[in-house]
Amino acid sequence: MTGSPVTQAGGPVTAVVHAGGEHVLPLLDRVEDVLRETTAGHGSVLARHAGDTVAAGGKRLRPLLVILAAGREPEPADGLVRAAAAVELVHSATLVHDDVLDDAPLRRGRPTVYATAGRAAATQTGDLLFSRAFALLAANGRPGQVRALSDAGSALARGELLQRADAWNAAIPLERYLHRCELKTARLFEAACVLGALEATQDGAVPLREFGRRIGLAFQILDDVLDVAGPAERTGKHRGTDLLDGTVTLPFILARERDRELGALDPRSITEPAQAEAICDRIAATGALEAARRVALEHVAQAKAVLPEGLPDRQRRALRLVADSVVERYR
Repeated sequence: MTGSPVTQAGGPVTAVVHAGGEHVLPLLDRVEDVLRETTAGHGSVLARHAGDTVAAGGKRLRPLLVILAAGREPEPADGLVRAAAAVELVHSATLVHDDVLDDAPLRRGRPTVYATAGRAAATQTGDLLFSRAFALLAANGRPGQVRALSDAGSALARGELLQRADAWNAAIPLERYLHRCELKTARLFEAACVLGALEATQDGAVPLREFGRRIGLAFQILDDVLDVAGPAERTGKHRGTDLLDGTVTLPFILARERDRELGALDPRSITEPAQAEAICDRIAATGALEAARRVALEHVAQAKAVLPEGLPDRQRRALRLVADSVVERYR
């Protein structure tokens, strides 16, 4: 693992890095070093699976948030790097566990640990990533950081249980869907902002908490839009994976209100990928994808609106670009 995936991704996230200042990219590179070191040394099998999982990670948006929330680079920056790596390890752990629950063969276009090594290995890999995250964070000696990440981890578990409870239920209300998004996704974005802020200040103030929550909600909504819109070459999975899994998301909720036949559809009847793709086309034809995107854009706008007064111009500009980068994933 050489350098940060951010440097290889290009696009809006790279623009965020440049806007954040010269210290951001070197810190992200240090995060990559910590991730590599942390996932090694626990037996060859677990180390390989954990290392592959982390290496296959996306654009490191959550570690980037930790660094940007801190503002200036603290001296020393070791604690900030550990906090950023810890957030990414928790995120990676949840992906591995999600793949087990979802019986998922692919993640970002690559075979999952679950598919290649089985349920036991995948479960143990996720457990290892969780444990190493908190071992890293404990070294900072900041109970508030441990509490923030622990609360986010608990929220993730509750969100997953809620999603399981809601499986195949096409009649779930919008409020319940958004609550699930907050638990499963937004709370970890929020925690990233909290960890960065706590590393940079001694007074316990975390003014970016709501910013993180809002962009996390937008991120999840647009992720659900992408599941319907595809294509597979971009998302790493077939269109309609959520439908096949029984996960009812915002595009389907909105489409059911616009299409009487979709409103009467029992999600359990969707059993084949071709069926799921056909339903995705029906959902898109209702205009529900654009409507869901507008909901996400509202959260992005609200995230920008809650940025505190008095932030340095460079930090404010970088955080606004983070919010915009969430939307760019859909375009």
